Formats: sequence, structure tokens, C-alpha cells
Amino acid sequence: MEIFEVLKVIVLGIVEGFTEWLPISSTGHMILVEEIIPLHQSEDFKNVFMVVVQLGAILAVLFLYWHKLNPFSRKKRKAQREATLALWIKIIIACLPAAIVGLPFDDILDAYLMNSYVVAAMLIIYGVLFIVIENRNANVTFPIQKTSQITLQTALFIGLFQLLSLIPGTSRSGATILGAMILGCSRGVAAEFSFFLGIPVMFGASLLKLVKFGRMFTGPEIVYLLLGMAVAFIVSILSIKFLLGYVRKNDFKFFGYYRIVLGVIVLAYFGITALVA
Repeated sequence: MEIFEVLKVIVLGIVEGFTEWLPISSTGHMILVEEIIPLHQSEDFKNVFMVVVQLGAILAVLFLYWHKLNPFSRKKRKAQREATLALWIKIIIACLPAAIVGLPFDDILDAYLMNSYVVAAMLIIYGVLFIVIENRNANVTFPIQKTSQITLQTALFIGLFQLLSLIPGTSRSGATILGAMILGCSRGVAAEFSFFLGIPVMFGASLLKLVKFGRMFTGPEIVYLLLGMAVAFIVSILSIKFLLGYVRKNDFKFFGYYRIVLGVIVLAYFGITALVA
């Protein structure tokens, strides 16, 4: 196990943990960082690592929202447990479109859309959308101020917006947050519901990659996976708390500008690299 590989894994874990829950595309950041400081591991392992490291981010959501998401908590009254079960039904309904479309088309999407130019384009396009929609929302009072107010129909529509994130660079949280706000959710509710949708989606994506590339990992590879997940877990906790605190006083336009700048950087970097090569 090499010290430089360990440092790269730590950096990738930090990037994953910080960007997964912000609407700025963790895929775009991970592609750029891995290009600059590539892991010297097999392609199969890197494919697994880039997805399975997200499990650390998922555990952060479960850690922070365990009481709210646990329908069997003895600390909850009967009505609260029923409300939690209703929340899980909405989460499952919202995840159905991605499961139905994402599973059969996973290989096709990876083959034709997983490249720097698509990622850069999506970063820029959705950056512009964030700015446009937030300008429209400047004087809007959102009717949905609590996750419990999200209806089954609204949950399904948010899930349809989540389908857009199958295109690399879109950002799963970005697509669901934009969709939820368009459907009337406040910024805080949109962000929180996006966190919850990430649980089954990322578990499913990680399981899919493990089945697809499943093999016996070496000792160092297991250490790299666990280390990346641990770092992503710690950083995700900070990232989630930051975003929730940020949206209480601000809109999402900053993230829109950030996406546009990052998209231009990604486009320029890979364009220059292609010319030099």
C-alpha cells in the first residue's frame, strides 16, 4: 500500500463528501480530480471505488437524520411513526423512475455519456437554470414548508426530475432540488428531501457496481475503499450542515455561478489536453 495512493484516496473522499450533497455535481468534480491525480489501480477497481465511496455519504445522512427516518423509534408517538412510514413511501415512489430507467440503461449511459464534454455541458446548463429559476423565485412564497407536506404525486414528479441526473454532470441533488422548488418546495425542504432520496439511490448504484464488477479485492483495495468511505462520511456531515445553514438565508444562485465556472474549467482543461495529445 503506497502513501501517495492513500493521500489520493483521502482527497477523493473529501471531494465526494463535500460535493455529493451540494448541487454542483460530484461526478464532475471526481472526474476532474481523478484526471489530475489518478489512482494507479485497475479500471474495474476505480469504477467500483467512484461509486461505492458514496456509501460513506449515505451513512452521514442516516447518522444525522436517524431519528426522523426511523419509523420504529420508541421515542415517537404512533402518529409520528405513521408519518415516518409515509415519508418512506414518498421516498420509494420518488426513486421508482430512476430504478426503472437507470438499471436497464446503466451500461449505455456509461458508454456514451460518461465523458468530460457532457459533464462540462451539464454543469453549465444547470448552472444557468439555477440562476434563472432563483431569479424567478425572488419574491415567491413556497407552499411546501415541511417534508410532510409533500404529496405522493409531488414525490413522483420529483423522482421524474431525478431522472435528469442520469446524465453525468447534472448532479442528482441539483436535479431534485431544482425540480422540488419548481413544484413548490422551499429551499430547505427541497435540499432535505434530496438528501433522503440519495439513500436508496446510492445504495442501489453501489450494489449494481459491486455486482457488475464484483471480484475479490486485495488487502490494499479494501483499505482504500473503507478509507474513502470514512473520509466521505465525515466530510458529508459538514457538507449537509453547511447547505442547510446556507439555504436558510440564501438562494442557490451562488451554486449556479460556481457550476458555470467549473464547467468552463473542465471544458478548457480537457480541450487543451486533447490538443496537446
